[in-house]
Amino acid sequence: MNQLPQHKKVQIINLLVEGMSLRAISRLTGCSINTVTKILVHAGKACEEFHNKTIIKIKAKRVECDEIWSFVYCKKKNVRHGMDEIVGDVWTWIAIDADTRLVISYIAGRRDNVTAIKFMHDLYDRLNNRIQLTTDGFKAYRELVEQCFGFAIDFAQLEKIYDSREHYLGANKIIRAGAPDMSKVSTSYVERQNLTMRMHMRRFTRFTNAFSKKIQNHLYAIALHFVYYNFCKIHQTLRVTPAMEAGLTKDIMEISDIVALMENDISKKP
Repeated sequence: MNQLPQHKKVQIINLLVEGMSLRAISRLTGCSINTVTKILVHAGKACEEFHNKTIIKIKAKRVECDEIWSFVYCKKKNVRHGMDEIVGDVWTWIAIDADTRLVISYIAGRRDNVTAIKFMHDLYDRLNNRIQLTTDGFKAYRELVEQCFGFAIDFAQLEKIYDSREHYLGANKIIRAGAPDMSKVSTSYVERQNLTMRMHMRRFTRFTNAFSKKIQNHLYAIALHFVYYNFCKIHQTLRVTPAMEAGLTKDIMEISDIVALMENDISKKP
C-alpha cells in the first residue's frame, strides 16, 4: 500500500465516501480488494483520531440524538450460539448540532444502557456549555442524561406513536429536565443524517450483500464518513461544511487532506 500513488489513494477514499462497495472500487481502480481494505482501515484510524482531537469544547445550543440500525456479519436472529459478541445487530448513536449540522459525537454498539452511557459521556465531554437536548423515546436516555449532565441541561424526548401495523400516528413531546423550548423539540436533523449515512456508506444500504463482515471495518467506515461529512462535504443549506459553520475551520477539507492524515498516522508507528 505504501507504493500506491497519491492519486490512487485519493480516488479510493473518494469512492468510499460516496457509498461504493469495496469490490466495485477494486474493479474501477484496478487495485486489489486487500489494498482497498487497507486504505479504509488506515484512513478510518486516522479519522477517528482526528475527530477526537478536533471535535472538542463545542459551543452548541440545540443537540439532537438518534440511533440508526445496521448489522455485522449477520442479523441478530441468525447469530448462532457461541459466535462472537461483535456480530449481529449494531446501532450507531449520533448527536448532531441542530444549528451547524455538526456531528458532535457518535458511537457504534448495541442499543442498550451500556452503549448509551458511553455515548452520553462522550457527548458531555465534547461540549462547552449548557444545551437543549432532544432524543427519541428510548427509555435509557431518561436516567443516563441526568447522570451525565446533572441539572445543567434542558432535555426533552420525542416519543413517536404507531398503530398495530407500524403506521406513524404522531408524537408526544415530553419534558425530562430543565426548561426546553418545546417549539424546537425535534429530531428532524439527526434523522436526516441517518439518510446521509445510508447514502454515503454502502454498508448501511438495506437489502444488499454489502453489509460489514467485520466490526472493525464497520467502525473505520463510520469514522471516515463523519470526518468527510463534517469537514469535506458542503451542506446544501448552509453552503459551507458543518465544521466551517461551527467555527472549527475556515476552509473546506479535501480528500487529499484525509490521505495526509492517514499517512501521518502510519509514519508515527515504530
